[in-house]
Amino acid sequence: MILKSLRSEANNFEPIRAVIMAAIIILVTYLLTFIMPDDPADFGPWSLIPAIFLIVYIFLTKRILESLVLSCVMGLIMLSGSLNVIGDFSTILTDTMLDPDMAWLIIVCGLMGSIIALIEKSGGAFAFGQWAATKAKSDKSALIWTWILGIVVFIDDYLNSLTVGSCMTTLTDKHKVPREMLSYVVDSTAAPLCVLIPISTWAVFAGGLLETNGWAPEGDGLIYFIKTIPFNFYGWIAAIIVPLVALKIIPVFGPMKKAYERVQAGGPIAPEGSEKIDIHSGDDIEIPDNPRIINLIIPIVSLVFFTIIFDVDMQMGVICTVALLFVVYLAQGLMTAVEFADLCIKGLCNMILPLMLMVLAWAFAAVNDEIGFTQYVIDTVSANVSVAMLPFVVFCALAVTEFITGTNWGMYIIALPIVIPLAMQMGVHMPLAVAAVLSAGVLGSHCCFYSDATILTSAACGCDNFRHAITQMPFGLLAGVISAILFLVFGFVMA
Repeated sequence: MILKSLRSEANNFEPIRAVIMAAIIILVTYLLTFIMPDDPADFGPWSLIPAIFLIVYIFLTKRILESLVLSCVMGLIMLSGSLNVIGDFSTILTDTMLDPDMAWLIIVCGLMGSIIALIEKSGGAFAFGQWAATKAKSDKSALIWTWILGIVVFIDDYLNSLTVGSCMTTLTDKHKVPREMLSYVVDSTAAPLCVLIPISTWAVFAGGLLETNGWAPEGDGLIYFIKTIPFNFYGWIAAIIVPLVALKIIPVFGPMKKAYERVQAGGPIAPEGSEKIDIHSGDDIEIPDNPRIINLIIPIVSLVFFTIIFDVDMQMGVICTVALLFVVYLAQGLMTAVEFADLCIKGLCNMILPLMLMVLAWAFAAVNDEIGFTQYVIDTVSANVSVAMLPFVVFCALAVTEFITGTNWGMYIIALPIVIPLAMQMGVHMPLAVAAVLSAGVLGSHCCFYSDATILTSAACGCDNFRHAITQMPFGLLAGVISAILFLVFGFVMA
């Protein structure tokens, strides 16, 4: 009966019934606390309950915000058994918002929304669309140009997803490419490429962790990160599969095929509900009389330039770019100072839903850490594993963990301090073992419904994030299976 009610809500949301279902779920969780261990360190398999509930509830209802909230509440009840669960939830949200990494994310993504609004108003995106239309004569070439632009904007996955998605939407719409396919191409040339580039924000972050956790000597983190690049199989495979799918060498299949059938039958380019997350307001934008592509090139080049010169600091990159655009766009008479400020605020507002989803995803990940979910998974799968099997097992287990938690960098912070000492003690080939962790983070985030990669790509491309994740997942899993085989083979070869 409960499952039947949940399924019906996927198509027909009824607030009263939703409240009743939430109350039942919370009550059941409170009852479970009477038979669970008191110490979260002893939860063991009990720590899997919120994660399993989250995935099942998302699939049944397709309501991700609600699913994340209920899963967080379940975990908080398990931790304390307190009746003040609303207060506990408020505390975890406050702690998440005050986290320096979350503050960085809000500043970077919020200002990226402002930059995108400014580019649209300047006519830069329109001019690029006109130019690209002369080069891309079909849906295949439009997707290949999207892939190429994604390779060019390599410095950061957020920058990649938001700029490439925003720039290519008009062109791919012209060729009747479903937004789901555009989102897949954009997403698959963001994080998968950043994990292969030694001057990306990913490389700096991962290199620092390699130093902190005792594999790389101090100051040599990037050098040791470079050693992992040949073995970051998922990054390579995911990026290579994109042009093969775009050119139909690998045929479109699964939910993505249904998206194409919808468009071919005269249906909308974007799936239902996409307007909620689309960072483009939908308002008619007045294009300048002489739109110039330079007004797109300047912000993209300056983002990459300023990010690199400030030690690959994306926050400094976006702040400096906004300042530069103020000078460049006002000097051209494209807008007044008041209009510039209004557009910055409008862009920030367009990012509110994506940021809300990411805050809740981070809060859920924090609750999972408190109940020992990730630690339990790693300890369970690493017990009695041979040297040859460790990279394969680490990749598979952490990909599932990342799929559930949705925070790839957060997973690295937890997993690398466990995997690095274990691999060193067992004598596992270290670049291969570390690459297994890095690849797992990309795969899990790639397929997750509420990861930052999925949310930002969906927002930039104007595609419902559930539909983006569910249509991308078969291609992500294809790359994941190939990567798992490679980790298995190389594990034995290099043992």
